Formats: sequence, structure tokens, C-alpha cells
Amino acid sequence: MRLLSAAITAILLCAGATQMQTTPGPELWEGKLEMPGGVSLRILLHVLRARGEVRGSMDSPDQGALGIPLETISFARGQLQFSSRTVGCSYAGTLSSSGKEATGTFTQVGAKLALALHQTDQATALRRPQTPHAPFPYREEEVAYDNLRAQVADAATQKLVYLRLAGTLLLPRGPGPFPAVVLITGSGPQDRDETLMGHKPFWVLADALGRRGIAVLRVDDRGIGASTGDFSQATSADFADDVDAGLAYLHTRKEIDPQRIGLLGHSEGAMIAPMVATRAPVAFIVMLSGPGVPGDELILTQADLLARAMGKSEAERTAAEESQRKLFDLVKSEPDLDKLEAKARPLIEARLDALPEAEKAAMGDRTRRTRALLAQLTSPWLRFFVAYDPRPAISKLHCPVLAIGGSKDMQLPAKKNLAEIAAALKKGGDKDVTTRELPGLNHLLQTAPTGMPTEYAAIEETMAPQALKLIGDWIVAHAKAR
Repeated sequence: MRLLSAAITAILLCAGATQMQTTPGPELWEGKLEMPGGVSLRILLHVLRARGEVRGSMDSPDQGALGIPLETISFARGQLQFSSRTVGCSYAGTLSSSGKEATGTFTQVGAKLALALHQTDQATALRRPQTPHAPFPYREEEVAYDNLRAQVADAATQKLVYLRLAGTLLLPRGPGPFPAVVLITGSGPQDRDETLMGHKPFWVLADALGRRGIAVLRVDDRGIGASTGDFSQATSADFADDVDAGLAYLHTRKEIDPQRIGLLGHSEGAMIAPMVATRAPVAFIVMLSGPGVPGDELILTQADLLARAMGKSEAERTAAEESQRKLFDLVKSEPDLDKLEAKARPLIEARLDALPEAEKAAMGDRTRRTRALLAQLTSPWLRFFVAYDPRPAISKLHCPVLAIGGSKDMQLPAKKNLAEIAAALKKGGDKDVTTRELPGLNHLLQTAPTGMPTEYAAIEETMAPQALKLIGDWIVAHAKAR
């Protein structure tokens, strides 16, 4: 998901699901896994019975995990049982007299959760009531433009060509020129709508702004959707270049007022917006759930919050933090990738050795897990991010800024980060600053029970109406004709 990523920390703390292709079967079983905090996650079983054998796979669609292989599955002696080494889970349930329902217990990493399953012809569809539907009171246009600071090899000729970015330009009805906003996605590969578990936050935002007379440009990340390039080799600085190209493109459109173009970034995108604004004049900036502290500090804080919510002991949290600090110190101090990998490997292996037995069992293949962690540590994105402090760029801003965050954000704690953002803006002398912590909202600005990332998909709301209204009101007020 495109949030501020703590993949290394998360794997060191607990095993996560592996996302694979779904294996369909003639039987579909569905149920809801009851999680702490009143949240439920859908579980789908795809069951294939052939020649006396039973095979199957499992989906957790609300988490975006599909086709999880089941090493064992059986319907025998009135019991439905299955297990998966991939995610370290097992299930034992009692079948009804019809054989089409089961009531039992789902076990994963020591946690035991109630799960009732029933056979169905069709899985329950995700409800996303805020996703826009036609007819629209505005027009949309598919657009593409080049980033003249980046080149890629053409697939057909292998000649170097400029990186091509593709997106959607929403234009209000009328002649214009209109004020405009460039949307900047958060971390991880994302399409132009910032699609996450059926939610399309940037489409919802663009629709809300378009209905109020604001033009909106939303763009596929490089290497994603219709955009060219290699996402895996890019850093936040590269993504800032892509945003620069979007600004330059809007300046070529007669429908857009060049003096009223602003930036809106979510999560990492809120960090990228000030980077862009220090070298390209913009009319305003909106920072949604954005960071105000260095990357390494942010990931460590995020990991501790999630570990507390997962019930980790103080000793476990301290050990994880110490291990992570050592890894981040290596990333920041060792520029040679081979040496970095050689120094990091024993630290990762020691941390994996210290995990509880249940988590070791759920981890799957240890060699593969270690290799994945090393690849993340040596990735260009992580090496840039853990060393980057957003405050110097923020302190150089001299345009109106709106920074908001949710009080239940467990990935980017709002109180601390908003305070740091406000302090940096004050230090630089910015006079038009609004910071707001919105009660009850999570990292995606959804109304949330606890703020845990496991809730994102289960919540039907894509973005809280109060957040949409605040953003729209502020932009409209600051995008008036000059």
C-alpha cells in the first residue's frame, strides 16, 4: 500500500501475508474473521475437489492478499480444517449437518480468532459508496507528458527516451482559466487514484474539488499503469522531478491559470510537495498525513505504535527498536552496497533468531525472508528516505500551507508531525499556515475504530466528509483569482 513504508520493521516484528494470484475453484467459502477492536476481515476459500483429493487457496481481500496457498485442507469426520505455512495460520471448524457451513477457530502467530464460514456462489462485493459515478459535472481528459530530467530505454528500440508520465486531467465546465491542484501519492507503487484495497482516495478528492471549480491532475507513478520508468529504482527526489514535470505540463494548458496551481500530497507525497515548492513557485500546498521528522525516526515511531497495538511486550519492542536503529545507522553510514549487505546480514539474522517461536513458524522460508529484508535495506528509496529530514525544505516555504492529520494515525502520528511542520514553517517566516488534527481519523483520513492499518479495507468510507470539506474549503479560499 502507498503509505510511509515500514516493511523492514513489520517483517522483523511479525510475519505478513504473501500476495499471489488467486486460484479459482468450483467451491467458494466465505466468512468474517473477527479482529480486536470490533473490526472484521473477510476470508475467502477457493476449494477444488477432484479424484478424491481436496486442494485450496485462501484470500484476505480486505488486505489485498490473494491466492495464499493452503498446504493442507480437508473435509472429514464433520470437520473443516486447513493450514498455510505462507502466513503461518491454521483453522479447525465443525461442519453443519448440510456440510455447507463451518464454525471454528482461526489461529495465527499464537492468536486465536473466531471464524464462521459458509459456502456461497458469489463473494460479497466491497462497498465503496464514495467512489464517484457518472454523470459528472466536469470533464476528464487522459493526458501524457515527459519528465525531461529522466530517461528510460525504449522497449522496442532500446534507445534512450524521456520518461513518460500518464494521468487524468479533470477540468471544470466553462472556459477557465481555472485554479489547479497536482495530487502527489504516498510511498509504494500507486496508480493515479492512489487505489488501495478498493478505495480510490485521489479520485474521491478530485471529484470533490472538481465539483467546486478546481482543476485536478492525478498521475500514475513512474513504472505504474500507463507511465514508463522503473519504480523500484526511484527515490523521493526522483518522484519530486516527476511532480515538476506535471507542473510544467499544466503551464502549457490554456484552461489553467498558471498563477493558481497548488500541490496536494498524501503521506510521502506531503513530504515531496515542499521539495518541489523550493524550486518551482506554487500558489499553495496541502499536506495530508505528512511527515515532519526524519525518515528513520518516523519508521521507528510507527513500528513502536503498531507493536504496542499488537500487544508486544516492552522487552520485545525495545529489542526490535535497537535492531532497527543499528540497521538504519548502517544504511546512513555505508554507501557501498556490498559492504552494507555484509554488515546488515548478521544483524537481521540475530533479530530473526530472537523472534518468538510462533513468529518463526509463521515467517516461512528464512533464507527468502532474509534476502527480502536485505533487498529492502539496499533499495534506493529506503536509503534516501531514512536519511532525509523534511524540515529544511518546509522552512523554505513562503506560500499558504494546510497540514492536517488524523488523531488515530498509527503510521504517522499527527500530533508530533504537525507540531514539527508548524515549527519549521514558523522558523521560515511563513505567514499563512493552518495545521489541524482531526479527531477519530486514521492515516487515510477515514473514520476509524483504532487506526490500525488492518482496518483500512474493512472501513467502507474512503475519506471522512469533514476532511473533504476542510480541504475543499481551504483550497477554494486560497485559489481565488489574483
